[in-house]
Amino acid sequence: MRLPDLEAWAIFATVAEHRSFTGAAETLGLSKATVSKAIARLESDLGQSLFHRTSRRLALTEAGRPLAERAAMILASAHAAEEAARDAARTPVGRVRLAAPMTFGVSNVAPLLADFLSAHPGIEVELHLSDARVDIVAEGFDVALRIAELPDSSLRARRLCSIQSYLVAAPAYLQRRGTPSHPGQLGEHELLGYTNLSGPWRFRGPGGAEVSVKAQGPLAANSGEALIPALVAGLGIARLPAFILGDTMETGQVVEILPDWRPAPVGLHLLTPPSPLRPARVEALIAFLGERLRD
Repeated sequence: MRLPDLEAWAIFATVAEHRSFTGAAETLGLSKATVSKAIARLESDLGQSLFHRTSRRLALTEAGRPLAERAAMILASAHAAEEAARDAARTPVGRVRLAAPMTFGVSNVAPLLADFLSAHPGIEVELHLSDARVDIVAEGFDVALRIAELPDSSLRARRLCSIQSYLVAAPAYLQRRGTPSHPGQLGEHELLGYTNLSGPWRFRGPGGAEVSVKAQGPLAANSGEALIPALVAGLGIARLPAFILGDTMETGQVVEILPDWRPAPVGLHLLTPPSPLRPARVEALIAFLGERLRD
């Protein structure tokens, strides 16, 4: 049996990440000639080109793009195996890269990290907050928190809890447009779309009845916070979780409508790359977040 050229795959992953033979050589501490030979060797073994090369630009070919993700997984698994072996006999140390949604990360994750770092003085956490859906493997994250219904994926996912959303509007909007008495009437209203909760708005009501509504209106955004000014100004109805609504309901800036037809809850998931081998520092953060965020 012929063994795979793991060195060439690791070099390919680094070149794909940097989009540069020179950058990969500097990162790996190798000569540019060694990097070029490894890519040529891998292309020869595979029987296809992995990069389009010009004097100014290096880009992955159609065949190279999916292989780059696999190469990144191979390299990440190798690093994780080495680090897991080192960490087994010592206190967890090193950096963990954690991705989380912007508003949820600020309101619910960042306050917890002080406790975690106090309990694990050898660990550093790099917290990346964004409402964009990050590619955990390609962008090198160890852990990600995601609020969504997850499609099938090679990632390892653990559901921590359900997040309830509320259907709300400003009193001024309801005075102007009237208050719907059934989700089926929402098609006659202006709806503000939170695109991170993609797909139709689904509601469950009395007796287990279910209704789906397509959201259409003057504003849609991948940041729930970006909808708040339009919502409070009375420009439409929004479906948002409590951590984004903040105190707008308590202060009366918005009110809940259709309380008997609550939007279907969405899961808070903890995601990790597919490799089962993880350094002790990553395992420590996963255990901590799983315990503190499960409710």
